[in-house]
Amino acid sequence: MKRLNKKVALITGAAQGLGAVYAKAMANEGARVVLSDILDCQPIVESIIENGGDAISQVCDVTDNTALNNLVKRSESEYGPIEILVNNAALFTDLRRKGFEKIKEDEWDKVMLVNVRGTFQATKAVVPSMRRCGRGKIINISSGTILGGVSHFLHYVTSKGAIMAMTRSLSRELGDDNICVNTIAPGLTESEGLYNHPDYSDVREWNRSLRVFQRDMLPEDLIGALLFLACPDSDFITGQMINIDGGRLHY
Repeated sequence: MKRLNKKVALITGAAQGLGAVYAKAMANEGARVVLSDILDCQPIVESIIENGGDAISQVCDVTDNTALNNLVKRSESEYGPIEILVNNAALFTDLRRKGFEKIKEDEWDKVMLVNVRGTFQATKAVVPSMRRCGRGKIINISSGTILGGVSHFLHYVTSKGAIMAMTRSLSRELGDDNICVNTIAPGLTESEGLYNHPDYSDVREWNRSLRVFQRDMLPEDLIGALLFLACPDSDFITGQMINIDGGRLHY
């Protein structure tokens, strides 16, 4: 039997990049996946169905409570209670690296709105469904940048540090509900949005040189940890972070 057989998994920010990879991987393990994004996820849904998986999608802004509640209602109507939430939606590739003094307050607020409040709001919308299910797995996406510190990216790094703090606190609040809350912290990953990003052309080689495994990090390198945290194998693990960066940082 597949590890996520018939479990309902909601992935935010799933129209492209890492979110789409997460959704396909979970569908391959038998999950009924619900994809959401501010963009249309239907091409990813069609790809999953063509490969024998089960998926639906809905356009949803994670900072809009009405949209989130409608997404949960549809998910429960078509599949049943949600057991797995992957909080992937975030601003990253749309941001440019710059000194902190050049970051405008409205840009700072937008990053915090999507990356931090969006994770909070999506979690708040989904937890009642997990309680109806009697169990749950929340997988937040932080970043390896919070471990070593990265200059000229203060808003993003700060937002991802908040995700780890949120994970620790939520794990304690939700333990009595049999809900595990954990975080994955990826290193610099060769996602769609990174390929042509002008700020990272000169960073790749430097990152590779610092890794134990001196190669580019690929989206597929995150799948093992994701599935582990989503499946029953990790039922006694909560409030933790798995750092995945090919050995660049040791903590």
